[in-house]
Formats: sequence, C-alpha cells, structure tokens
Amino acid sequence: MALAQDIMKQTILVVDDTLFNIDLIKAALSGSYFIEAAVNGEMALKIVEEKKPDLILLDIMMPEMDGYEVCKRLKANAATRDIPVIFLTAKSEVADETKGFEHGAVDYITKPVSLPILRARVRTHLALYTAVRQLEEWNLSLERRVSEGIAKIERLDRMRRFFSPAVADALLADQAESYLRARRREIVVIFLDLRGYTAFTEANEPEEVMRVLGELHAGMGELIMAYNGTLERFTGDGMMVFFNAPVEIPDFVIRGVKMAIDMQARMTQIGGDWQRRGYDLAMGIGIAQGLATIGSIGFEGRRDYGAIGSVVNIAARLCGEAKGGQILCCELTMNNIRGQVKAVPVPDLILKGFAQPIKAFEISKNDQWESLVSQR
Repeated sequence: MALAQDIMKQTILVVDDTLFNIDLIKAALSGSYFIEAAVNGEMALKIVEEKKPDLILLDIMMPEMDGYEVCKRLKANAATRDIPVIFLTAKSEVADETKGFEHGAVDYITKPVSLPILRARVRTHLALYTAVRQLEEWNLSLERRVSEGIAKIERLDRMRRFFSPAVADALLADQAESYLRARRREIVVIFLDLRGYTAFTEANEPEEVMRVLGELHAGMGELIMAYNGTLERFTGDGMMVFFNAPVEIPDFVIRGVKMAIDMQARMTQIGGDWQRRGYDLAMGIGIAQGLATIGSIGFEGRRDYGAIGSVVNIAARLCGEAKGGQILCCELTMNNIRGQVKAVPVPDLILKGFAQPIKAFEISKNDQWESLVSQR
C-alpha cells in the first residue's frame, strides 16, 4: 500500500541558495510529495532536465543566475515550459511580482512564507497542472482515434472495390488480415459477359461503348452488393463474382444462383433500352461450384482479392458456352439447387483445358425467374 502511494506522489523541486529555507519547505511538504532541492540556477536546470518535476518553487535572489533567468530558460524549452513555477522570494514590490508573472510564473509568494498558504497553493497548482496534462492526453487520444477512424474509412473504401459493404464491415470488425490470407474454401463462381460485344465496339464510338459498359456495371453491381457477393474482377464486358469467401455463408450456392437469375431479369430491362438504341446485345452466365484457393493476390502497393482453381476455369468456360439470355451451371451446382430452381440438362460440353466432357445444365427461363426476383 505504501509503495502504491509513493508511486502516486508528485515531485516538487525547491530552488533556494539558503539551506535553511530548503529544509523548512521540505519539512512542510515531504509527507505528501517527493522533494528535490537545488542551491543555484545551474543545478536547478540540470535537475529539471533529469527529473522532470511536477512543480518548481523558485527563489529569485540567487548568485550568478537569478530566479528570473532560470524561469526564462525553463519557458524557452519545449520540454519544460509547461512545468508550473511558483516564485518564493523576499522581493515584495509590485514591480517584482509583475516581472515574475511576465516570465511565466503561475504564482508569487513572498517571504516569510506562511506554510498553510504554501501547501494550499501547491495543491491548487499541482491539481491544475494534472488537469492540463490529462486534457492534453485526452486530446492526443482523440486525435489518434480520429486518425484511426479515417484510416478505417479508407480501408473500408478500398475493400468496397470488391466486397459488398456488409462483408467489408465484417472484415474490418474481425481483423481483415486473417481473412485475406490464402486458404482453401468451397465457393460458387459466377461469370458473365455480353454476346455481340465485339461487333458493337467495332460499330460505335469509344464514348458510347464506355456508356453501355457503365450501364451494365451499374445494373449488375447493384445486384452483387444486394446479394453480398465478392466481385473478383471486371474484364471489359465481363465480370467474375463468387460467394462463400472471404466470409462463409450457409446458403452460398442458391444465393449465387438467385443473383444470376436476377441478373438476367435485370438484363432484360437494360437490353430493352439498348435495342431501342439499335444495339443487339445479350448476356451469358456460367456458374460452377467447387474448391478454390482464395486470398490476397498481387504485390506491395497493389493487391486484389481473388480465387484460383479449376472451379474458376469451369465457370468461365460455361459462360463462354452460354448463349445470350442463358445461364449454364455445373452438375454439382445443379445438385445443390434441385427442388429450388428448375434446371434441365444440356449435351455434355467439351471445354477448353478439360480432358473429359463436362455435364452442364441450363437454369430454365420460366415463371421461377419472376418469383425468385420477387423473393429477393
């Protein structure tokens, strides 16, 4: 208990060229404070530099360096300027007192000293000094929290390039670094791109091409965000989205399929406007489910979040085989949506990069499209 009280004690430096005065003040204050003593100005400045006292009781009339000069040097030093100085002196003229305050003292007590008054003023100025330091620490803490908040917003903005806001918030709350490390995960991958895009780009100005792509990305991007998908990449007229990473979700397969259905429904609306402008464009979608390696990909200063594995290649190849308005999925995906979405088999597909034919299924375009859209 005594040790804890000692730790809480504040330190007072007494500066006086008369030892009797130092002993008198020590006797009055040593029970409540640690007391350091100096008999001249040079010694006082050295102790202040080493000990950083909480308050200084400073005599004015000392040889070689008087109290005014000591105070002036203390206030000129950024490391010591805030330490409160109380002049304790026999100089009782108003001009002397005024000069003391002009040099930066917080108080001025004339000798002979009334010890009760001395103790009261020491307590007052130490309390004020402590309050000021606490306020400064609070301000620094506030600045730090504001800086951390700004950094968090910046990280969130970067994450929203490929994560939905809900996923990005979860990552920030749960240490994104752990999510972004490479790992194996079962995911469902959705590829989409436009049919007729090459001919469209050859027949139209670049500004119009960019306008159409902007409309496509805006319409599809809204659905990706709504379903909390992870946008892996844009490839001109194409996009790759996957589900179940970085955050695991229990219904990731049907969620991805419903998003694809919603995308074709949205494309019907967008495509109708394009047709009125004379553009013959439609969208094909490929869906595959399987294990992939997912994580942060890139180099220092430029990183993305991506998936690698045959499931990605299958989804891309299925997308390439899909006609405009068609959604093709792999057999595993179909098995996991059976009874929820109608899918019919198509002839086995020979896909580039795969030795064996791939069983594929078309998600039927019937009244389920509208009913699933309404359920979202």
